[in-house]
Formats: sequence, C-alpha cells, structure tokens
Amino acid sequence: VQLQASGGGLVQAGGSLRLSCAASGDTLEYHAIGWFRQAPGKERETVSCISSTGSTTYYRDSVKGRFTISRDNAKNTVYLQMNSLKPEDSAVYYCAAAVGVADFSGTYVPEAPHGYQKWGQGTLVTVSS
Repeated sequence: VQLQASGGGLVQAGGSLRLSCAASGDTLEYHAIGWFRQAPGKERETVSCISSTGSTTYYRDSVKGRFTISRDNAKNTVYLQMNSLKPEDSAVYYCAAAVGVADFSGTYVPEAPHGYQKWGQGTLVTVSS
C-alpha cells in the first residue's frame, strides 16, 4: 500500500486546514491509521490515530477539541480536520498505517509511531502568528 498525504499549506493562527491521507495499491479498511508531525529540531510526535472501523480514536492532549480524525473506507482515505490552528502546530505532518495488524474489531489503535509500518511522505503545515 502507498500512502499520499496532502492538504498542508500556510494558514494564519485561528484558521483551519484539512489533511487527507489517500491509499493506493491496497485497502486500508482493516488497519489503524495515524497522523504524526515533526517540527524542525524536534522528535516526531503522534497527533491522532483512528482504528480500522473509526470507532476508536486517540488525540494528543494539545489538539483535543481542535482536531478531528475521520476515515472513509469506501474512498480509502483518512482525514485530519484541524481547526483553531496555532503556530505551535507548524510541522511536517505524516500519515501512517499499522499494516502489521488486521483489526476487524475496530479497537486496535497504537499510539506510538513504532506501531505503524507503512508511512507516506509528509505535507507541510505552517501556521503564522
């Protein structure tokens, strides 16, 4: 499976962006998907994750109430709606799939980056103050 992240850009603080992670080559239907970010000089961190069915989600504390993760398995795409953006949200955002586990229950959501085996290229989000 190949993952393609898109939707990044330059936005003012308080603005919104919607990132998309589209898969090709195989279905994402049975796998958890995560969004991660990495700012210059910092380690990659988990932003949000969603289980195969969408019934289980995870958000890092700093984005709770502002970001929403969702998925459309029919379109083989996962989204990250980012509202009320802050300058500290600026980073390269990556999506990744936990292709090592086929989850039919919709409960498997690894929170750490090492739980994801297939990574897409990043999309840059820049939030100006």
